Amino acid sequence: MIEVNRLSKWFHNRRSKVLAVDDVSFSVRPGEVFGLLGPNGAGKTTALRILCTVLKPSTGSANVAGHDVVSQASAVRHQVGFLSANTGVYDRMTAWEMVAYYGRLHGLKGDDLCRRMDTLFDQLQMNDFRDRRGGQLSTGMKQKVSIARALVHDPPVLVFDEPTAGLDVLIQRAVLKQIESLRALGKCILFSTHIMHEVEKLCDRVAIMSRGRIVDCGSLTELRDRHHENDVEELFFKLVG
Repeated sequence: MIEVNRLSKWFHNRRSKVLAVDDVSFSVRPGEVFGLLGPNGAGKTTALRILCTVLKPSTGSANVAGHDVVSQASAVRHQVGFLSANTGVYDRMTAWEMVAYYGRLHGLKGDDLCRRMDTLFDQLQMNDFRDRRGGQLSTGMKQKVSIARALVHDPPVLVFDEPTAGLDVLIQRAVLKQIESLRALGKCILFSTHIMHEVEKLCDRVAIMSRGRIVDCGSLTELRDRHHENDVEELFFKLVG
């Protein structure tokens, strides 16, 4: 569902070339949560932005749901739902209006859009604040709006970029439970984080990134066995130095 082959991305500043992603390869299957684990600045967000077509790779290739992220960027965007900790909720639009707006951007309209939104608002328990403006929503409510916005077009691929950063523990738990339910529906999920317990709870396989490169990849069991380290946090520090 996601195929990344020798992907690199560099940026130019006034003095030098900065390599953000360095020859990265991995794949993610349907019904799998694949974790990108690494410290800040490891290149995780840059890689995710390439997969969501926000950035173009410098070299290498990536396919999402059978579509190339460069030559078929529009098709890729219709196959992906994106969620981060930055809710980006508009203060003057209601929760219902915001989700409907993104549904229309993805080509949904009329009864089909209304049925899809009714289902999402029921599943995410959003009906109590569906007519409340964004500026009046709590952080947890805003994150639910962001989840509904990412899911409204029922994409097969979901990209989560540190979606629980800065959230309180109750909201974190709700977000993680939602991700678990999406995996059960067969969604292909790419999950970026640097929080160890989230990796242990959610991820079927993990790629550990440092300085733009993947230093190792596999299930937690495989990584523990390969590096003779049972503690995930110690394993992480051993690999990223």
